[in-house]
Amino acid sequence: MDDKKKLSLGLAILPIAAMLLLLIIGYGQLGLRIESLLLISAAITATLAYWQGYRWNDIMDAIVAKLAKAMPVIMILICVGGLIGTWMFSGTIPYMVYWGLKLISPQYILIAAFFITSVIAVCTGTSWGSAGTVGVALMGVAAGLDVSLAAAAGAVVSGAYFGDKISPLSDSTNFAAIVADTDLYSHIQHLMYTTLPSFILAAIVYLIAGHTSLTDNVATPEKITEILQSLESLYHFNVLLILPPILVLWGAVTKRPVIPVMLAACTLAIVIGVGLQGFTLKQGLNALIDGFNLSMFTDQGHNLTGIVSDVPRLLNRGGMFSMMGTILLVFCAFAFAGALTLTGALTIIVNQLLQAVRTTGQLIAATLSATILLTGATCDGKLALLIPAELFKGAYRRLGLDNKNLSRTIEDGCTVIEPLIPWTSAGIYMATTLGVSTLDLLPWAIQCYAAVFFALIYGFTGFGIAKATSENTLIKKEI
Repeated sequence: MDDKKKLSLGLAILPIAAMLLLLIIGYGQLGLRIESLLLISAAITATLAYWQGYRWNDIMDAIVAKLAKAMPVIMILICVGGLIGTWMFSGTIPYMVYWGLKLISPQYILIAAFFITSVIAVCTGTSWGSAGTVGVALMGVAAGLDVSLAAAAGAVVSGAYFGDKISPLSDSTNFAAIVADTDLYSHIQHLMYTTLPSFILAAIVYLIAGHTSLTDNVATPEKITEILQSLESLYHFNVLLILPPILVLWGAVTKRPVIPVMLAACTLAIVIGVGLQGFTLKQGLNALIDGFNLSMFTDQGHNLTGIVSDVPRLLNRGGMFSMMGTILLVFCAFAFAGALTLTGALTIIVNQLLQAVRTTGQLIAATLSATILLTGATCDGKLALLIPAELFKGAYRRLGLDNKNLSRTIEDGCTVIEPLIPWTSAGIYMATTLGVSTLDLLPWAIQCYAAVFFALIYGFTGFGIAKATSENTLIKKEI
């Protein structure tokens, strides 16, 4: 390691600046494929690592190490595809959409999506579970009501990550408290300063948006009735259809292994589809792998001529195979992240940020900047919490600040920002599961990014900033 060339600040910034430039111009302006842009970024970063003295095998080992850590995420993505396909097959998602269309007014779909996913995520501690179950159904309701899908997806992501951020069952919430050396419930209590105002702001926007132009061109009552009648004619609706999501949510609450629970929910959905809907086992397995297709009903003797055009768009979804494009994006993102980690560029940039810190406001701003940068550059939420916590701990101590300020700030900059970055695992998952691109849903995911602004305001005004107690300071000095 000692014989490797050290990067200057300019060279450390180069790969990240190149990636951002490529994505902003190539993806944002020219509409180029994000996978190819990430591969170009990875090539630039690998070239830099090669110049430092690393060889191809070192670069490959770094990328493989990243992908090895990402394998559980990749397997979950595959299972989610199977889950959506089999839940269409069993009638689970159509059943939830059916009742959603019956009970939710178009004016209140955004606020309902926000509140429902928030409650599920707080109870389970998982944003992915919340979005992948009720979130998918709520997107179906929004489609049936002709409400903006981007707005609905933003509301679902906002709600899902509100719960993920403050639930004591959430992995990221527990992890943030641990790496910042603070107590879990003190951390959650301190999070309320930035999270509750963000929640209220998001709720107000969704309530106002529901009564304005977004819902001017909603589906007519006649069209909604046609969709309901189509769903009733295709499926045998029964309360047993909610068993698969109950199984997933039970698994989340009791902290069971995610992949076995998802596969069990897929199996249960196939059994329900065969037993209750009259499909064949072969069709069930096809729905698991290739996704559900409305043509499966023709084999059961259904006449599809009277079905409104919205129904195929709603039902023809899912399957493990549908996630393969998403997984390619994960591979490309982690190729860049692996090469970047090898260069040590991130540590150089963060250390430079630390040198500029003189006040509490500057420290909060530097922590947020570093955390967001690390979230986008490493594509790893846990690393993006761990590294800033380790690097900034001394600076918080030096300014006489309690560590719960640090744990709150890294959560504001990572946990809820991760789904808004298109190439992170969370961003890919939300966009694929909800069927709306990250950049389209981003403006509507208000709860996710509003906390950053509140954190900055508090940092520079001193409101909501906890000072270290004399007891804590003594303990830290002894350590």
